[in-house]
Amino acid sequence: MAWRPALSTATGGEICIRSEIRDNLSLLDVVYANQFEGEIIDTKVAEWTEENFYRGAPPTWLNYHVSEQAKSDGTGTSFIKRDGYDTLVQQINERRKGFGTSTIKLFHQQGCGGTTLAMQVLWDMRKTFRCAVLSGSSSDITNVAKEVVHLFTAGGQDHQKTVLLLLNDEQILENLQQSIMMETDEQRIVTRVPVVIFFSCVRKNVVLQSDHVVLEAALSDTEKQKFNEKKEELHRRFSSEQCEQFHGFNILQTNFSQEYVKQACKVICPVPRSNRSKRIQLVGFLSLLNAYVPGSYLLENQCLDLFKHKDRFGDLTLEDRMKPFRNLIITFQQDPSSEKRVRMAHPMIAQCCTELMAEAGVTRSDTARNFLTHLCRDEVPPFLFGFVKDMLTKREMKMKENPINSTEITEKQVKFSKLILDIQEMQGEKESASVLKLASRKFDQNPFFPQALARFYYIELKDYNQAELWANRAKQRDPQNSFIADTLGQVHKNHLMNKKSDVKPREILQLATKAINAFKDEERLAENEQGTDMKEDGKTKVSHVFNTRGQFGYLQVCNLVYDLLVRQNETWRGVLTKTLPINSVLELPRDKKLFRFNDLINSLRDEVEKKCDFFDKYLTYSKPDMKKDDATYIPRDTSECYRKYVGDSPPRRVKEKGAEFIQKLKQNQAGTSAAVLSCLDREYTESELKEITTWWKKIFECKNSIIALINYIFAHIILKHMGIMFSRSFYRFLGEFRQKMPLSPNDGPEQHMLALLLYWPTDSKGKCDFDLNELIHRMHCSYENTYKTYFRSRHLRPLFFIGKGEDLDRIVHRKVLEESFEKNKEPIQNWAYNWNNEDIFQDRLLKIDGVVRNYKLHATVGGTEIQVAANMRNRLWKPRQVSFYLGFTIRGPVAFGIQTKTAEKGNILSP
Repeated sequence: MAWRPALSTATGGEICIRSEIRDNLSLLDVVYANQFEGEIIDTKVAEWTEENFYRGAPPTWLNYHVSEQAKSDGTGTSFIKRDGYDTLVQQINERRKGFGTSTIKLFHQQGCGGTTLAMQVLWDMRKTFRCAVLSGSSSDITNVAKEVVHLFTAGGQDHQKTVLLLLNDEQILENLQQSIMMETDEQRIVTRVPVVIFFSCVRKNVVLQSDHVVLEAALSDTEKQKFNEKKEELHRRFSSEQCEQFHGFNILQTNFSQEYVKQACKVICPVPRSNRSKRIQLVGFLSLLNAYVPGSYLLENQCLDLFKHKDRFGDLTLEDRMKPFRNLIITFQQDPSSEKRVRMAHPMIAQCCTELMAEAGVTRSDTARNFLTHLCRDEVPPFLFGFVKDMLTKREMKMKENPINSTEITEKQVKFSKLILDIQEMQGEKESASVLKLASRKFDQNPFFPQALARFYYIELKDYNQAELWANRAKQRDPQNSFIADTLGQVHKNHLMNKKSDVKPREILQLATKAINAFKDEERLAENEQGTDMKEDGKTKVSHVFNTRGQFGYLQVCNLVYDLLVRQNETWRGVLTKTLPINSVLELPRDKKLFRFNDLINSLRDEVEKKCDFFDKYLTYSKPDMKKDDATYIPRDTSECYRKYVGDSPPRRVKEKGAEFIQKLKQNQAGTSAAVLSCLDREYTESELKEITTWWKKIFECKNSIIALINYIFAHIILKHMGIMFSRSFYRFLGEFRQKMPLSPNDGPEQHMLALLLYWPTDSKGKCDFDLNELIHRMHCSYENTYKTYFRSRHLRPLFFIGKGEDLDRIVHRKVLEESFEKNKEPIQNWAYNWNNEDIFQDRLLKIDGVVRNYKLHATVGGTEIQVAANMRNRLWKPRQVSFYLGFTIRGPVAFGIQTKTAEKGNILSP
């Protein structure tokens, strides 16, 4: 009987699956519970598969089967399991006790066996889980989610089984989890076990600290012993000649010995600088590619094409043509239906060959240019273009540990790709530029190579004319991409930054005009780019994040203009802030050289204020993601620019009611709702906050402004956190706000948040004066209209929480929780990620009862169910009674610390 693939089931058995189920799993490489069982494997195929793996080919499922069979029949031992194996298996098994989705991470350095270890885990757990590798494109999140759910439910409701999914793109985890939840909700699937455990296998050259498993290019004593025993076994089973070619194994067995690698690579020396053979050229191409792009390869046909014009070898295979270098390369197939791929036997061999050839005069830049010339002719296949793009433009993240605080680690992108940086270091800037220029001309429709070239010209060569030329060329190739447009603004900004202090004002303003126009165009493009929830129509660019570089670049240019001009003449301070006319700095009356910049100068103050107000909201209400904060220079530079143009300089001829109080608020950088809400973060003193509160009160009394009213109330609530009692008159203002109710979706999210905070019942049984569901709905609509475009990819910060007190005393600011927790506990480095920590809440906050149903959370308030969002959506998989704490982001109420309630009242269990 023919072999039929089977999946493990909830009862511990196996169920055979039909072909239509397999046909719907095109993006997943599934390892079945009965993989290869009952099949007769050709002995030669098994031997070749094993030998190829030890030579350096990536592992296949057949490798694990052959190894397992060898152990069972006593002819060999199983695969070596590196030290992280047991920890990974333990962590995965622990996740079986939960529900929904969870993530296990394995960080590994290139060439140290990380992928082999990850696949070993999947192979060994194929009967416990439904194991698969995400082998298709990770860009189609929706279809990946459909296939994961399809694999989870294969065989019917009674047979559903957790999927263990191996993937190498950790950036998609959050979106994929959400898509899987939406898919299960749409199909009305009741889950009895976790739907999926994500097993993220990520290459990272440096991992300073991690709670996850980290695999490095260094063996422990236990691992050394295992590899030595395996070496003896291989020498018994294979000939000495074969074992000498097992570079993939031998490099690990020698503990990644550089001496071993040099000995293996000495066959390529000496390398003739000119008239190099096609063989040595191909070694150079593969070495360069594999040394700088992990996981890269060439197709066998591409390699053979190099020999076409000087073919003296007839029908010889590629490996035969490559003598005496054949042992350094490896040919393999991802699966029987795919084309053969070729790469160097190990990344360390690729690196060594690249270095040896460079020492012999065959430089990295020469090899890169020849690669582009010979292998990128005509139409370049997408996979190869991706490798070339990574090799020349992908910038690695560099992690740095704070020497004072070892727990503080910063991550920053290097300036250029590793290859471009190495060429620059070893051969000079012009060689790096020449490689990027050739790539820009070779791929004449692609914007990323001229973008990288423009960056190289302005950062390293300080050639701003060439940088402008290539930045414009990049923009022409993708005119709707705001991130490409950013480069032109950066060129002019950096040109301005490198101007000497004695440069003429006219030159400063000329460059500033160019930079500002470029950044304003970038901002316009960013506004037109749609979020991931929009459909791609072929015309509109879809961007996952909102690009704020244009607005921030504008502020940086304004900072530079201010410093350069005021340093020359103090009068410029008044001109730039519109307290003095431009005539004050003209050398001659109506000096046309400067007077033509009058419109620009008059626009600066208002534009700076507008953009700083945007960043006030952007930084107060959101952050890049749950674990990461914005770079510290963003609030610093924004605040500095605001102070120069707005805070320290009252505008002339302002007759607006309450103008003096408005300017005082601006001087204290408390002129917006976001600024007021962040007063505790900015560590204002009690007296400063009292003044801010008083000024907002006076503005409201002058103008009857709803914004002034809510900011006065917010400031008063924050003042209460500093121990200042509410004044009697304050309650009159609460009555004024009540008269504004009900709010409309056209009112700002801040007004809606205040309404929810004020009118949320004191306890779960209390009645609300207003329809909470309607209030929340209107706040969501207000957020959608006001902020969704800008915050779409970001994590929304909690601003307030509902506490245990009565009336206004129950409104607790986030900063108060942080400070009270840090007084009694060790400081928490990352608050946003620890908002699920029960200890943060239990002393100050009110517990709210609720229920999870249909992947949604409902709070039970006054006998009514109120739908609220969850800080950790992964807590919404299982229908059950829960309790939680309630916080408020600028979008609406959010549940934190969600925990399952047991039948016994007050007894809470973590999920």
